[in-house]
Amino acid sequence: MTQDTKTAVIGLGSMGFGMAGSCLKAGLPTHGFDVNPEAEARFAALGGAAGTLPDVAGDLAAVVVVVLNAAQTEEVLFGAKGVVPLLSRGAVVLACATVPPDFARAMEARCAEHGVLYLDAPISGGSIKAASGQLSIMASGSDAAFAAARPVLQACAQTVFELGDAAGAGSAMKAVNQLLAGVHIAAMAEALTFGMTQGVAPDQFLEVISKCAGTSWMLENRAPHIVAGDYTPHSSVNIWPKDLGIVLDIAKGAKFSAPITAAAMQQYLAAQGMGLGGEDDAAVAKVYARNAGLTLPGETS
Repeated sequence: MTQDTKTAVIGLGSMGFGMAGSCLKAGLPTHGFDVNPEAEARFAALGGAAGTLPDVAGDLAAVVVVVLNAAQTEEVLFGAKGVVPLLSRGAVVLACATVPPDFARAMEARCAEHGVLYLDAPISGGSIKAASGQLSIMASGSDAAFAAARPVLQACAQTVFELGDAAGAGSAMKAVNQLLAGVHIAAMAEALTFGMTQGVAPDQFLEVISKCAGTSWMLENRAPHIVAGDYTPHSSVNIWPKDLGIVLDIAKGAKFSAPITAAAMQQYLAAQGMGLGGEDDAAVAKVYARNAGLTLPGETS
């Protein structure tokens, strides 16, 4: 079955590259495409299938779109070089970016006009789990879309949540997840730097709090970056104004107040204003450190 599931992953960033590699490991013939030729060459060196997207699109069974946002997703699918009109009927698009639920529903409808299936399939777990095929995927779509996407889902995910028979439900759940994840990172940064004002060293904070009730997955995953003074971006600061912006837009439409989300958003915007947008999102701690006159590990006072 896998040999019939010719796949393309569009977007070879930290998540997409890992997912493309997981598809290869699972035996799926996989093409990798990105605006960065170096990313494409790196994937080809791992065994990625050859050919340009226009040349191979008609033979693809699945297209995995792992780009930054809704605008990029729409451009990949229906822009001047959009892939959907080139796909064969019955092919499936797995759309993995964090997008508003209404956008996911609109993309599903437009794909259907071309006889193409659409799975609303936002992802969670980070680049390491993407590379090891252990993501969580919050998916919704028709039974046919799930069936067509199954080989890719099995290759990339440890857990697939099947959340409904139409697009939108997956993106709604991802928004809930991103609210918590973004708030938890900011809260971790606030707690870690607050501890520093009281003589609690970052490594001691991590050792103790990770074993106490105040911990979170984000604390355990991101605080080590601060302790090491290493802000190599696994998930960048720039992601959060976008994702929390989506959460706040959805909340506004639902007439729902989300004050904690709004407060966290301001910290990420401040981090961007400090020029930290391209750093790992744990760098939001630098906002607190600057305001309190603190020196984080790896920095000079």
